[in-house]
Amino acid sequence: MDLLRQHIKPGEVYRRSDLEYYSTAIDRHLASLTKDGTLIKLNQGLYYAPKQSKFGVVPPDDRQVVERFLKDEDFLLVSPNTFNSLGLGLTQLYNTTWVYNHKRKGEFQLNGKTFEFKLKSSFPKIITREYLLVDLLNNMEDLAEDQSQTLDKLPNNIDSFNTDALMKATQLYGNGKTKRKLKSIVRYVFQHA
Repeated sequence: MDLLRQHIKPGEVYRRSDLEYYSTAIDRHLASLTKDGTLIKLNQGLYYAPKQSKFGVVPPDDRQVVERFLKDEDFLLVSPNTFNSLGLGLTQLYNTTWVYNHKRKGEFQLNGKTFEFKLKSSFPKIITREYLLVDLLNNMEDLAEDQSQTLDKLPNNIDSFNTDALMKATQLYGNGKTKRKLKSIVRYVFQHA
């Protein structure tokens, strides 16, 4: 068990398979390390080596947890709460994070948080305001917002977005309904400018 303990670094997230090379009885050792606080179990086969600060245990980074869970770095974390920052009058708060990825689908509890894994053929590396607007429109029907109120405010706020970047994000990531909606709004705004 000493060999296993040597390979555990505070602040890191591990899969069971990452640690089994350093133990002859991995399940027994993991149970023991979980019991003594060296590891915290986040989900089936997923563990966190807690890192201490002067305020207590530092929680693991969501990105690191999801990366170890997926065994992949190609994903995008999106909180539906960020839609509230677009200036369209959205106010709902959600207790979930969406994970756009190419491997898994479904809802999982990781480290006491809800992650909804959604399969997407493509998504950007980073979230821009323009992508966020496209994503909002793609997911409008899944949100607890008044759709018509949000869509009514959009033409008055469209000039707060970079139009070229918005059209590019729409072409790359928008579904058919989103593409039609944004094209008609941008056309309308430019015709009446």
